[in-house]
Amino acid sequence: MFRKLMGLFSNDLSIDLGTANTLIYVRGKGMVLNEPSVVSIRNNHRGSGMRSIVAVGENAKMMLGKENKDIETVRPMKDGVIADFEVTEKMLQSFIRKVHEAKFFQPSPRVLVCVPCGSTQVERRAIRESAAGAGAREVYLIEEPMAAAIGAGMPVSEPTGSMVVDIGGGTTEVATLSLNGIVWSDSVKVGGDRFDDAIIKYVRRNYGMVIGESTAERIKKTIGTAYHEVNPQTMEVHGSNMAESVPRRFTLNSNEVLEALQEPLQAIISSVRTALENTPPELGADIAEHGIVLTGGGALLRNIHTLISEETGIPVIIADDPLTCVARGGGRALELMDEKGLDVFSFD
Repeated sequence: MFRKLMGLFSNDLSIDLGTANTLIYVRGKGMVLNEPSVVSIRNNHRGSGMRSIVAVGENAKMMLGKENKDIETVRPMKDGVIADFEVTEKMLQSFIRKVHEAKFFQPSPRVLVCVPCGSTQVERRAIRESAAGAGAREVYLIEEPMAAAIGAGMPVSEPTGSMVVDIGGGTTEVATLSLNGIVWSDSVKVGGDRFDDAIIKYVRRNYGMVIGESTAERIKKTIGTAYHEVNPQTMEVHGSNMAESVPRRFTLNSNEVLEALQEPLQAIISSVRTALENTPPELGADIAEHGIVLTGGGALLRNIHTLISEETGIPVIIADDPLTCVARGGGRALELMDEKGLDVFSFD
């Protein structure tokens, strides 16, 4: 009863609980939060042996790789699912409080969380319990490809085939959709984090230099490409020389980054091909006509639509604001749920 009363002072939320970033869409307000899924923890707080939260989100990410011996910075999400339940709950609690303006009441909103289509029932229960522990009075789950397609404005309710490829931080979700349901889906553990790891390994192997996650991510965003460039872009990178153990700088170009990303890119291409092979012929014809839609932060990698189009022979379109598609789609799903009932989509 108390939670229902507090719900009067809370707005419905759609949460894209991602490996790299957490995005929150508030019904009636739009996108209100986009922060890294990172938490800084102080171990053995005041000699008690307990852990305490130092920073969450953007402030915590700034500490990544720069902590002292008492502070540990962690990513509580791995491959799209919860790796550290307690820390994820605290992170969600912090984000939910941040997006609610009421200061005198504990927020108790209805929450819809987007989950990978390949997540197990145990992983889904952990996400549900984490959201409930963070203060949600009701928790619904929707699969990420469906939310991404709704957010991208695809005609998911019509009797026509649509294909969405959602490239996130920890996973890539590929799905064929029709009549408000998923016809075929696949989830591969390849995403932005694997891109970063591939760049780190390439630099170590070819330059004998060690760089951190933040530097690898900056390289990916600045000069990263998924397709060979005639006039490659270059970037000066600072790292630590393995032989001399001293800081050094070197120059990297976009075609070298492409070489580094070959393995994760091919895994994504393979997943898209498998999806096309498992799509019924009539829906496949619709997809060939209307194209494949890319969403997620990975869709921002330069020329990735060109690569997928060339490998599949099908037009590829990058959705408007691909990073927020999943959260926006979840928000729209909440609205449709109220308008037409729970059975519009396959909620858990």
